[in-house]
Amino acid sequence: MAKQPPNHGKAWTKQEVKQLEKLADGNTPTRIIALKLGRTPASIYGEASKEDISLAPTNQKPYGTKK
Repeated sequence: MAKQPPNHGKAWTKQEVKQLEKLADGNTPTRIIALKLGRTPASIYGEASKEDISLAPTNQKPYGTKK
């Protein structure tokens, strides 16, 4: 069985949500955010969705924009 992260199953604090928002704004990959916050990537996606935080990378152009 895989080892669970340290904050597995614990409620999110306001400080963790602020850190999630800051890391997402800085284009940090979701897996790295999960490691830094001691959570699973699935919990990062879930909390970001709940708090309306975009995890989409802002430094990449959409497909099909090359001319």
